[in-house]
Amino acid sequence: MAAAPESIDGGKPFYYCQKPMVLGEAPIYRASDSTLHWVECLAEPPTLHILKVDPDTGDAIGDARVLTLEDSVTVVFFRKDKPGSYIGAYYQGVCFIDEQTGKLEVVKEIIPTDQRDELRFNDGGLDAKGRFWLAEIDKKAMAYGPNKLPASYGTPRGRLWRYDPDGSLHLMIEDGVICGNGLGWSPDNKTMYFHDSVAMIVKAYDFDLESGSISNPRLLIDRRTSGGEPDGMVVDTDGNLWIAMYGFYRVMVFSPEGKHLKDIVFPARNPTCTTWGGKNHNILFVASDSDRRPNGSSNDEGGHMFKFKPKDARGQPKHEFLG
Repeated sequence: MAAAPESIDGGKPFYYCQKPMVLGEAPIYRASDSTLHWVECLAEPPTLHILKVDPDTGDAIGDARVLTLEDSVTVVFFRKDKPGSYIGAYYQGVCFIDEQTGKLEVVKEIIPTDQRDELRFNDGGLDAKGRFWLAEIDKKAMAYGPNKLPASYGTPRGRLWRYDPDGSLHLMIEDGVICGNGLGWSPDNKTMYFHDSVAMIVKAYDFDLESGSISNPRLLIDRRTSGGEPDGMVVDTDGNLWIAMYGFYRVMVFSPEGKHLKDIVFPARNPTCTTWGGKNHNILFVASDSDRRPNGSSNDEGGHMFKFKPKDARGQPKHEFLG
């Protein structure tokens, strides 16, 4: 019998937000000033957080600066050679955000306002050519719960898009997505990973870096009978996937072949998203959300920020948008 994967205690939050977040998402790290940035899309009003951290330990330095946003933003990345500006996905499309004011500039509306109750954007990623990928949620399909969509529903309506630095928009997956999440790429840029949290699966695609095309989808990780909704993720320099498992108290680590290697366990039911940070990109920062179930644990420490420093792994900076 194969040995069980190693389980490691990830520890308590390293940064307690002034108010526990409803849904913390999309952490990114900026090395130039050692700051950690993330969003809270379900807050009213939605917010953007910027926290100074020690580049060696990842410890928080002071309190986060919190900016109010004009609309719910679910993922952000830095723009190359555009200091103080992010590209992000708001509920209906692509936007730019000013770091000083939180002002949101709509760049490309994709989901019409009259469909906002049916579809919205969620996670995203930037490939090595600086192209922005953004994934949708089919809100009606999602409402059935993890792995509970009846066959009678038909094909979920969620899609995957690619927005290029030249302003062109490309539909990459035209339907079939319930809750698009966890976009990432292998270190050699030959494989793209894409999760559907509510379907509880991770797929791998052949990826052509020059054209930005994807092909040959295949099931890589199947959690439908094992628990945990694959949420945000990062890839380390060895090609292993570090996946926040929503509803499962952990970040799970898988090999490029989908083998379960180890778990980093946190006292929060709902880890949501990860990023590499620190001077050597060897600190894993993890966002989380509050346990909002009616019978949720009063001891749950979700809604705050966690960090974990592996002994034998590190990542790379997240790419920046080249437009």
